[in-house]
Amino acid sequence: MLGHIKKLTAQLDPNTHQITYQLPLDEQKLELNPYIGKTLSMHFTGQISCSNCGKKTKKSFSQGFCFPCMRKIASCDMCIMKPETCHYDQGTCREPEWGEANCMIPHYVYLSNTSGLKVGITRHTQVPTRWIDQGATQALLLYQVNTRQLSGLIEVALGEFIADKTNWRAMLKGNNDNLDLKAVAAELKPKIQERMNELTALYGSEAITELEGDIWHLDFPVSEFPTKVTSFNFDKTPDVSGILKGIKGQYLIFDTGVINMRKFSSYQIEVSPV
Repeated sequence: MLGHIKKLTAQLDPNTHQITYQLPLDEQKLELNPYIGKTLSMHFTGQISCSNCGKKTKKSFSQGFCFPCMRKIASCDMCIMKPETCHYDQGTCREPEWGEANCMIPHYVYLSNTSGLKVGITRHTQVPTRWIDQGATQALLLYQVNTRQLSGLIEVALGEFIADKTNWRAMLKGNNDNLDLKAVAAELKPKIQERMNELTALYGSEAITELEGDIWHLDFPVSEFPTKVTSFNFDKTPDVSGILKGIKGQYLIFDTGVINMRKFSSYQIEVSPV
């Protein structure tokens, strides 16, 4: 199968908590779970095509874009990485219509168990996709808010007490023990209550809703975790092959190493079982 890589897609079975993965290559999708335990080979052809304009590029920026597109499209702006710095209300958004559709909509603030306890945010349409992409085995929604910026401000407040990033190497070495995320939430919320009062006064009482839901559980298809994490890079090693041991987050785990497929979005590869 030949095509340009797009980020792995996945589905969570709400009853079994098990996750099934697909690798999109242009308009095709390769079901990955059946290949676990089998040898899979991937070859990078050397071609990279911008996922926005389609033009060939020698280097991929921001996971799949050419340099000009990376500089102009809103999804590559720094405020995507730091949502608390959103500048839509200042009239300086690169693409106001994109901002309205993606940032000026409901977002969640959540706790998750990835490489450890962390806080994160996501659009309301990205549950549970966001947690799957991060390799989280548990998640709990804390707040629903009206905009991405507001979710980022709450994340910053919680980030003073817990991590807001995932240690990807630790995440790939195995699953952490389950955490009582509800107990953690009950301990954390009073610590940011003063800040929450300030945000409520600034944005209005209807802008923030405190949630009391159940803990989500996610079971990734991994038969064996690596004891030492060695990562592949298509730019340095165009041929990647090995027995597929599992999939977690956006990583394929081989007996020979791991590879972050999202990192190589827009790379054209040929995939074949050996």
